[in-house]
Amino acid sequence: MVNTLTKEQLAKTIDQTLLSPVATSKDIEQLCISARKYHFAAVCINPCYVTLAKKILADSDVKVCSVVGYPLGANTIETKVFEARNNVRNGADELDMVLNLGAVKSGNYDYVEREIKIVVNVIRREQIAEYNKHINIKVIIETASLNRDEIKEVCSIIEESGADFVKTSTGFGVRGVELDDIRLIREVVTRNIGVKASGGIRTFSDAQALIDAGATRLGTSSGVNIIKEYSAIFDK
Repeated sequence: MVNTLTKEQLAKTIDQTLLSPVATSKDIEQLCISARKYHFAAVCINPCYVTLAKKILADSDVKVCSVVGYPLGANTIETKVFEARNNVRNGADELDMVLNLGAVKSGNYDYVEREIKIVVNVIRREQIAEYNKHINIKVIIETASLNRDEIKEVCSIIEESGADFVKTSTGFGVRGVELDDIRLIREVVTRNIGVKASGGIRTFSDAQALIDAGATRLGTSSGVNIIKEYSAIFDK
């Protein structure tokens, strides 16, 4: 296997994720401890645990990411704005927002564009006025639920909206990420925007293949295993 990243670089592609509805505060503590140990890019957690995670990860290089409109994306725009602002005010550094899939399926791309732009613009204004930091905004498109034309259309909208990443999956869809999802997204978006692969990423081989296809961030609950597999292969 040809390696293209150092272990440190690989770790900084990983959002160590725990979005189970039955995750406990102890589970979140352990997630944050492992993320801090391995210097992952972020932990990705449900909104109720943002304050806890921020406290545990204080003075570390690990960001706190939380979700908006998760996992269905069917909330109103006003609800998504509130949830995004609340996450940031509680300490979130990054937001993963599910777009309105029903609007996409209805061909209502004006609504999709308006929704994303409103959330992005609200957070951008407040990050300048209140937080003095850039809030990464990732838009989840649930690739398993969309056809190729729909994926192309929403990816163009997301980049034009000023969001930072296209994210493939919630992890609660009918399947996780596939290599063709990443390749298709990369056909549409420029290198000015990141691509977060998520759903079913369990091994270093999975991670390497997705990165080679164009992913710049990986959402996974298997970050520790991925790093350990890397070490077993290359740290000799």
